[in-house]
Amino acid sequence: MAPDTARLSEQPDPASTVLLTVECQRGVVGQDSALPELADAVRTSGALANIARLVAAAHDAGIQVLHAVAERRPDGRGASHNARLFKAAERLPVQQIVGSTAVRIAEPIPVSEADLVVRRLHGLSPIAGTDVDALLRNLGCRTLVVTGVSANVAIPNAVFDAVNLGYSAVVPADAIAGVPADYTPAMVRNTLALVATVTTTQDVLAGWRRPRRGR
Repeated sequence: MAPDTARLSEQPDPASTVLLTVECQRGVVGQDSALPELADAVRTSGALANIARLVAAAHDAGIQVLHAVAERRPDGRGASHNARLFKAAERLPVQQIVGSTAVRIAEPIPVSEADLVVRRLHGLSPIAGTDVDALLRNLGCRTLVVTGVSANVAIPNAVFDAVNLGYSAVVPADAIAGVPADYTPAMVRNTLALVATVTTTQDVLAGWRRPRRGR
């Protein structure tokens, strides 16, 4: 069952909106993913294509795009070890090594020179303990559109952190993915919808294309 969605009744100002992609890197959502089940989910659900559409539209509308990438040093220095997830990641056949192709933004997501990329060596959140909050404040961000993977861990972390820091979070439910596939709509409906505006890629795109008063 698809999650309940809400149209954006008040379209955010592009000047104060940032589009965040979470772990949309080749080693996670690409063809040679360390997590093939997740990579399959993000592709077959259409989420990856929708993320690419949102990024392209953000470029056209002059909306800042920020890519949050998870990576690790070859020696593992600074990496977290305090959860089963981290220990399992250390044994994966594809490692998200600094500077490797695994940590490049995955196709078909376009990347422009104006995009910002924030890389983290530790933790579960793309926001907490990274440069993201400071960058968002310097950019004058008030609304953060959150996309990417996974709906199991990093996406909820990003939404909660954004809300706790005072940003309004917007989640296009068809531009995130997790495993198993039926977990994502349940998590969106029962958790993210309580703290974020849950919408669709099409509604976000329509809002960005809509002429604004005074312009």
